[in-house]
Amino acid sequence: MVVDFCRRFVARSLCIILMKHFCSSSVSEDLGCRRGDFSRKHYGSVELLISSDADGAIQRAGRFRVENGSSDENATALPGTWRRTDVHLENPEYHTRWYFKYFLGQVHQNYIGNDAEKSPFFLSVTLSDQNNQRVPQYRAILWRKTGTQKICLPYSPTKTLSVKSILSAMNLDKFEKGPREIFHPEIQKDLLVLEEQEGSVNFKFGVLFAKDGQLTDDDMFSNEIGSDAFQKFLNLLGDTITLKGWTGYRGGLDTKNDTTGIHSVYTIYQGHEIMFHVSTMLPYSKENKQQVERKRHIGNDIVTIVFQEGEEPSPAFKPSMIRSHFTHIFALVRYDQQNDNYRLKIFSEESVPLFGPPLPSPPVFTDHQEFRDFLLVKLINGEKATLETPTFAQKRRRTLDMLIRSLYQDLMPDLHKNMLNRRSFSDVLPESPKSARKKEEARQAEFVRIGQALKLKSIVRGDAPSSLVASGICKKEPWEPQCFCSNFPHEAVCADPWGQALLVSTDAGVLLVDDDLPSVPVFDRTLPVKQMHVLEVLDLLILRADKGKDARLFVFRLSAVQRGVEGKAVRGKCDCRENKLEKTKGCHLYAINTHHSRELRVVVAIRNKLLLITRKHSKPSGVTSAPLLSPLSESPVEEFQYIREICLSDSPVVMTLVDGPTEESDNLICVAYRHQFDVVNESTGEAFRLHHVEANRVHFVAAIDVYEDGEAGLLLCYNYSCIYKKVCPFNGGSFLVQPSASDFQFCWNQAPCAIVCAFPYLLAFTTDSMEIRLVVNGNLVHTAVVPQLQLVASRSDIYFTATASVNEVSSGGSSKGASAHNSPQTPPGRDAPVFPSSLGEGLSDESGPRSEGAPRPKAKARKRLEENQGGPKPGTVRSTSSDRITSGSLESPSTCEPSAEGRYQPPRSDQDPVAERAGSPVWARSPFQLTASSDEDIIDLK
Repeated sequence: MVVDFCRRFVARSLCIILMKHFCSSSVSEDLGCRRGDFSRKHYGSVELLISSDADGAIQRAGRFRVENGSSDENATALPGTWRRTDVHLENPEYHTRWYFKYFLGQVHQNYIGNDAEKSPFFLSVTLSDQNNQRVPQYRAILWRKTGTQKICLPYSPTKTLSVKSILSAMNLDKFEKGPREIFHPEIQKDLLVLEEQEGSVNFKFGVLFAKDGQLTDDDMFSNEIGSDAFQKFLNLLGDTITLKGWTGYRGGLDTKNDTTGIHSVYTIYQGHEIMFHVSTMLPYSKENKQQVERKRHIGNDIVTIVFQEGEEPSPAFKPSMIRSHFTHIFALVRYDQQNDNYRLKIFSEESVPLFGPPLPSPPVFTDHQEFRDFLLVKLINGEKATLETPTFAQKRRRTLDMLIRSLYQDLMPDLHKNMLNRRSFSDVLPESPKSARKKEEARQAEFVRIGQALKLKSIVRGDAPSSLVASGICKKEPWEPQCFCSNFPHEAVCADPWGQALLVSTDAGVLLVDDDLPSVPVFDRTLPVKQMHVLEVLDLLILRADKGKDARLFVFRLSAVQRGVEGKAVRGKCDCRENKLEKTKGCHLYAINTHHSRELRVVVAIRNKLLLITRKHSKPSGVTSAPLLSPLSESPVEEFQYIREICLSDSPVVMTLVDGPTEESDNLICVAYRHQFDVVNESTGEAFRLHHVEANRVHFVAAIDVYEDGEAGLLLCYNYSCIYKKVCPFNGGSFLVQPSASDFQFCWNQAPCAIVCAFPYLLAFTTDSMEIRLVVNGNLVHTAVVPQLQLVASRSDIYFTATASVNEVSSGGSSKGASAHNSPQTPPGRDAPVFPSSLGEGLSDESGPRSEGAPRPKAKARKRLEENQGGPKPGTVRSTSSDRITSGSLESPSTCEPSAEGRYQPPRSDQDPVAERAGSPVWARSPFQLTASSDEDIIDLK
């Protein structure tokens, strides 16, 4: 199998992939500036809600988080609130139920042991190749009483992997008893039960009908029948089914004797079966005013929908009206018959963690199918979030601890039998059992047979996590990338966008790349650039050329570099002497402030010394790349001022600048070294401990500045962990790190190499996968397999390199023509390019202004010639952010449309999305996209 992996990698080449940032609005706007949109207010605010009876007497009170969007009908949606592509299931089971998906029914290893506290644990390890994408990797699951931990470890045919190293990656280094392997196949059933403690795959939601003016739960539960509007709402939610003889998910209802009613409402959404406990369909008793039978079901639902009749000014529903200690989330739905729209309001008990999607502003839905999707996703995410509250989490931990201890006690008597293997934990974990004995082969066959039978039984029972494709949902996701440059012949070190092109540092020098046109050399290989920033608004290019002790920082005027490119002059290290910042000799790292609204701040790290440099500037009023009117020197070195030096206790590995509220004396520098993250006051040089890492080995990844309602926060990323810390401003030169209610942490499934914050998402780039989570709570929304992935630029749009099979990309005639029908959408026209259009064949932009001598026909002729000769036919496409484009573009015929039955249909083959926009450039079509599959989400190059 290892040989096959290597063989299939031979015919692969490097591609530069563009992921157009989800909220990009201008070339000059970068991710750091847009992080200022982050606000938890989009998810509501906590209020004390008091309910009273008809006489005004207070009955009950409770603290709930109220999500109501905006009451202003004419208010424009704020950045970071809601877009239709922000509707995601959080922690979807087809991404989180690893044991069912990757282990059950496959040959894998299971281990049992005791930690240093004498608490038993179980470890499962498998070697999997995701969807045959030539990405073999180890997956490991650790079950402990505190919860479940999952990680991926890279596979190497030359490097052995031991159980000890796997547990060490999970911060479990000390044992009371070393782990032993379990051979008995019945262990799969027990481990499947442990995984099912994470929560149910299927859901039951209450639906309560409330008439206008009803203020008590007795009145609401006593409504014998609903209204026409309520029935219309039920028809939107799902199908009315007959309970007697029902074989699907029943949600606690009686399907034999009609004791819980004759009919109910049922639906399947993205693989989840949902049964609705409808108050008017449950048994009604005229003698029982409290309607105990109805309350027995709806009162024990975690989530309840309250459909309230009447106009908005009428007395509104409050959660405190319902006497239930179990229901944590209420969704208040009103229907406006005159305008045929629905209004939504969400109440969450105070202890429930934040969950998405945030309500639109205003929270009014005119598209009924869109409202259904939003409501069901909100309710499913809400129930999952409720399971993380202290009440449910403690119960789940107790149950998990009891199951693990019980299973441990059952296995221990067989310690001296053949059930447990006495191999020490330092033994090498095999790729797969290779014993030639017939007994071992029979054991493996029996192991797989029992696992497959358990998997089939779970699927038939309806408890199996299903995929997005299996549910029939087709939706354009905001993170779908497109190929920017195929067959890139060099290894990219770093890059930064320049206009519509990309400035890339490679082993052959610094190149200017635009689609699949010939690369334009800018600097030769004598200037080995390791970091760069293209600041078009400031007409600046900052480079860090790293060559040992001779490493330096260089600054250039973009306009001067542009003239050199136009004149086909390639600069070398000797040509850049006037562009050196002299005091930066020996620097190994630098960082700039992301906002630089007042002045550009640069902090340069030279071993354990920080050098603070500023540059005063005023923004040009015209086009950013146009030459400035005032005469300026060729080199901007003299414009930079050296402010001060700050000494640290060690050399920083990660460095980030944090803007203070006033940008006067409260700016911070976050540095990571040794086993800690510190913050340093730029004005005083005083350092304060932000976070200490409790681990034997620390791999620092990033410290990302996130600005929530104008206040700075930091996402600290190291190893598999990511922690959010609120950064309090300095007060008289002092700084105290205090725990905040908004602080949270989570773990990545695979150790990231780089992390990008693109609100509302947090993207982790590993060596072969991309993991996408939400900034607000760290919940997983998507995982994609990307072979040989490397992030190269992320300050505005996101660029990364990955391998692509040459014969796959170019097979079947012209890839551009073939992909025109496969692309889910046609990107709208790009903004007018800031970069000049007179750079010869190296740069061309068909949607922007072009000089008379621009060789566009020649470029097209060259591409047609390549296609006719059967050579590489790059599908060079820039994707657009589907959650940021206009609603008209979202509802274009080229996107997936809901049918009359509410099912999303793919675009018809006779529709040509490319033809929808005249003059669409050749880069507007590509088959390179992150697609969902029944096994794993991968990049589909076919």
